Amino acid sequence: MVHIEPFRGVRPRKDIAALVAAPPYDVLSSEEARELAAGNPYSFLHVGKPEIDLPPGTGLYADEVYAKGKENFERFLREGAIAPDPSRNFYVYKQVWGDHVQVGLVAGASCQDYLDDVIKKHELTRIDKENDRMRHIETLGAQTGPVFLTYRRTDAIDALVAEAMGRAPENDFETYDGVRHIFFVVDDPGLVGRIRDAFAGLPRLYVADGHHRSAAATRIKVKRDRERPGRTGREEDNFFLAVIFPDSQMKILPYNRVVRDLGGLDAEAFLGRVAERFAVRPDGPKVPARSRDFAMFLDGRWYALEARPGTFDPADPIGSLDVSILQTNLLAPVLGVADPRTDTRIDFVGGIRGTDGLEKKVREGGFRAAFSLFPTTIEQLFAVADAGRIMPPKSTWFEPKLKDGLAVHMIDG
Repeated sequence: MVHIEPFRGVRPRKDIAALVAAPPYDVLSSEEARELAAGNPYSFLHVGKPEIDLPPGTGLYADEVYAKGKENFERFLREGAIAPDPSRNFYVYKQVWGDHVQVGLVAGASCQDYLDDVIKKHELTRIDKENDRMRHIETLGAQTGPVFLTYRRTDAIDALVAEAMGRAPENDFETYDGVRHIFFVVDDPGLVGRIRDAFAGLPRLYVADGHHRSAAATRIKVKRDRERPGRTGREEDNFFLAVIFPDSQMKILPYNRVVRDLGGLDAEAFLGRVAERFAVRPDGPKVPARSRDFAMFLDGRWYALEARPGTFDPADPIGSLDVSILQTNLLAPVLGVADPRTDTRIDFVGGIRGTDGLEKKVREGGFRAAFSLFPTTIEQLFAVADAGRIMPPKSTWFEPKLKDGLAVHMIDG
């Protein structure tokens, strides 16, 4: 069963919430974050990416970065830009992006559930990034960026979340990226209890985005259990900040690929090799209409690629992913990109940038060809996680991104 808890959220003043809300720490470079936060002392990027307030070139993991994050966070608290709620609440976070709407419950998710695999994972994590998030959380005594969780929707939870939105929202604003953010406080004890009980009826949750944040929070819990005898399991650091969405509302965009060369082949020879495992048609669409179809941009022209029967196992939850089909049938055997995690000849482009972004990378030089993929589905993500498997790198791109700063979870004090 799933264990979630309400918490005393530290939230921005209503009049500056739109100024506080900021992208997650890991979707912007330091330069992009510095530019976005320029002239805005309330931007939560000063907390999530505090290197923007230090000289350019400061190492991301330097001691002064974490110290600056703590200094900025304490300034926000001292000046009243953010303040803790008087009671332990759940929250509802609604996002509207064009015609897409997603509504998630903001809650403390259980680190023990993470350890017990009640919270399922599908990505490998890197120890340096886990260590970074651990140090950020422990230095601030707070989890400032939410983990994006999902679950197989139920009518009962849908009804409770709708009930929670029956009151006026605390925040309602649109950010520079065209996303509307609507935030509700759920402070009625009866409703809080019913929501907690409804989630306890779920068999599992899934990490959609935020594997390093959830892993880091859990490592802190384990470390403190070891160092501090007599803990009850109710301490705030036993839970990590999460926004939990039903699977029916997930918006997954493709994670596209660009390559710097054709592996020593000229265009004609390259197309011949590709045709061994794909049906190739020139002047195809830029965006595949279905899974196992691909679009390739080469020499100013789009080609449609269709994976030939027998080139993948449809019963294999990993091998049947479009990212795997492209990797095992083209990128590795034709171009020699054996490990996309480490090979500098390949780069990844989030679907939010569209096919124009792919064309631009190729036309401006530095890349020879681009591949537009059909997005991984939430059902495929569930299948991989349920099988205890790990997805290939850069398999999913979730939009819209959750904003940091709308609710912070304190683990100390």
